[in-house]
Amino acid sequence: MNAVVLAVAVMLVLSLLRIHVVVALLIGALVGGFVAGMGLTETITVFTEGLGSNAVIALSYALLGSFAVALSRTGLPKLMVEKAIVLVGKEGESKKKSLSKVLLLFIILMISSFSQNLIPVHIAIIPIFIPPLLHVLNELQLDRRLVATVITFGLITPYMWFPVGFGGIFHEILQTNMKDSGLTVKMDQIPTAMTIPSLGMIVGLLIAVFITYRKPRQYEDRTTGMTKTDDVSYTTRSIFVAVLAIVATLFVQLKTDSMIFGALSGIIVLYFSGQLKLNASDAILTEGMKMMSYIGFVMISAAGFAAVMRETGEVETLVKDSAAFIGNSTALGVLLMLIIGLLVTMGIGSSFSTIPIITTIFVPLAGELGLSVMATIALIGTAAALGDAGSPASDSTLGPTSGLNVDNQHNHIWDTCVPTFLHYNIPLIAFGFIAAMVL
Repeated sequence: MNAVVLAVAVMLVLSLLRIHVVVALLIGALVGGFVAGMGLTETITVFTEGLGSNAVIALSYALLGSFAVALSRTGLPKLMVEKAIVLVGKEGESKKKSLSKVLLLFIILMISSFSQNLIPVHIAIIPIFIPPLLHVLNELQLDRRLVATVITFGLITPYMWFPVGFGGIFHEILQTNMKDSGLTVKMDQIPTAMTIPSLGMIVGLLIAVFITYRKPRQYEDRTTGMTKTDDVSYTTRSIFVAVLAIVATLFVQLKTDSMIFGALSGIIVLYFSGQLKLNASDAILTEGMKMMSYIGFVMISAAGFAAVMRETGEVETLVKDSAAFIGNSTALGVLLMLIIGLLVTMGIGSSFSTIPIITTIFVPLAGELGLSVMATIALIGTAAALGDAGSPASDSTLGPTSGLNVDNQHNHIWDTCVPTFLHYNIPLIAFGFIAAMVL
């Protein structure tokens, strides 16, 4: 069996069995390296050397967690909760509660989407915005699996469809790699080609909202460092400082392209304003780092796993063997290419990194199958995006979990990865297949 396929399968099965994701990634990497003939020592060496590539991301999330907890001391989360509770209404006001659910989900969807283009900070907004709202989500009895699905939609669909922010980066990588592989495309062709696959994401979202998770779900109203607001007071000045800290964080991040220095700037504003007391700062910032340590360790481990998968050389083998198996069947070819994209992204955890891996083979293969330029764009773009939802090592799933699990009532695999995998990857395969066949 192909080493990459087996490694990804082992990692996913172990994760589904509730083995910790980091352990699943380690074992999956060892299995992949062994099957590829790398040997134990070489596999461990490659895995270890690969860890550093995501160290920056891990530190970024740790500092963002610290900033989020420090920000909670300004009273801004308490103010947000109080205003949100007004929307909930009194017990028994079912109509108002229904409207409140719709409004809250819409706000979460908009903020998640805007984090990809309008204010491209990606998942940095989640630990700041989601934890303070958990009390309100509990009051509304909103299923957190639905909230995770909504957030993941907002993190993925905008970059697939719109050439702005992270979408601009995704489209540019797609265009550049297709050109390097012998097919020149225009940037304005990509949004049009990705329209049908993006509609698949919308279908998945609608199914989650109106069918799968429409029933209420009970959660305990636990207190944590991010949800306990009763003992925190706020003033006009403290709210002003909180908003100023957020603006500073976003401004510096956009200017420096660094979440680390963005979060640091927000913390500095809180320090100099006096809202973050020196004698309490160590405990507060450490608490925030603990909150985000899970996502950091997973991202670091995922980098090692991805390094081993690349070193095996069997990603290219998988693509070439599939191409030989396809023959002249266009439908079979399209389907297999989409599944390969799903496997690669599920393992690597990044759709942006999948594009260079698959484009080299997919472009000439699409030409042999007689696919048009627009169909080829849709096929490769969809194949890359497949797996971003549902992958245990993707920040599009780790981000929602980091915000929804601060009170330990939201499981990363079963409450984020499985719901997003089912609701987005299945429609993406279907709509990506349609796009490749009709464009």
